[in-house]
Amino acid sequence: MRQMRRSQHSENRLLELFQAYLLNHAHGLFSSLGRLNRAPFTSSMTVLVLAIAIALASSFYIVVANIQQMTGNLESSNQMSLFLHDNITDAAGQKMAEQLQQNPSVAAVKFITKKQALEEFKANSGFSDALNALERNPLPSVIQVMPKNALENNEDIEKLMADFKQLPQVDFVQVDMQWVARLQTIMLIASRGVTLVSLLLGFAVTFITGNTIRLELQNRQDEVFISKLVGATHSFIQRPFLYTGFWLGFIAGFLGWLIVTIMLLILESPVEKLSTLYSSSFELLFLSFSEFILLLMISSLLAVLGSWAVLHYQLRQLKPH
Repeated sequence: MRQMRRSQHSENRLLELFQAYLLNHAHGLFSSLGRLNRAPFTSSMTVLVLAIAIALASSFYIVVANIQQMTGNLESSNQMSLFLHDNITDAAGQKMAEQLQQNPSVAAVKFITKKQALEEFKANSGFSDALNALERNPLPSVIQVMPKNALENNEDIEKLMADFKQLPQVDFVQVDMQWVARLQTIMLIASRGVTLVSLLLGFAVTFITGNTIRLELQNRQDEVFISKLVGATHSFIQRPFLYTGFWLGFIAGFLGWLIVTIMLLILESPVEKLSTLYSSSFELLFLSFSEFILLLMISSLLAVLGSWAVLHYQLRQLKPH
């Protein structure tokens, strides 16, 4: 019986400690937000600078994402054209196309019969009268193959091209490898550029937040001294300052997303109009919900890391007189 009471008492004690722990963190979270609100001008300036840095990084990211979407629409320029021998029937060509579709390196396959090829050539070349005078259709059947990840790995495309050349039904294979290489290089430069700029702006967010927390710590030196005198640990003293950093990063991340969204909304109509003029169905990409959440998480984490780095150093230097 006594053991049961002791066990129940221990459980109640742990529950009370856990509740106190949560209340302490909740108090630090909302009190730090209140402190930011008591200095609206300084807080607004800091948040705005952070938001601009985050918005710049996000803008570069979304620009590359839209370019990638555009290159996805142009990806048909990287397709392989398999010209079949003249004695291959439409049925045999269709069967071959179905077999190629099973290849794990192939994203899509389209079979074009001799008749379809001739009609398409008549429509686009302007030589329909001359072609009608021919006794037989000189154009071969064609299988258009779209490789998977066509913009990422040039070696895989060359290997796939070599495999297709070995097929007995194929006369020759055509693909513009120079265009593929150029597009790959452009996308590689753009992706690396975004990574470098994002890292640079991420460091800026960390340092700006750290400097803000350093000034806040100096303004509250007396409070920190008293806390140290009564035996408060560094983690306890750091807590409200870390939550201040969290709020700075979180609010700045939200404002950064808002700035990028407003910019995209302003550009959306002209971009759609330009797309229509070029007979394209291009639609401007916005940050998705998951990307928005990730942006908030990254901006908050960078701000907290900057705050922690400054606090970890400064609290060791501050000693009660």
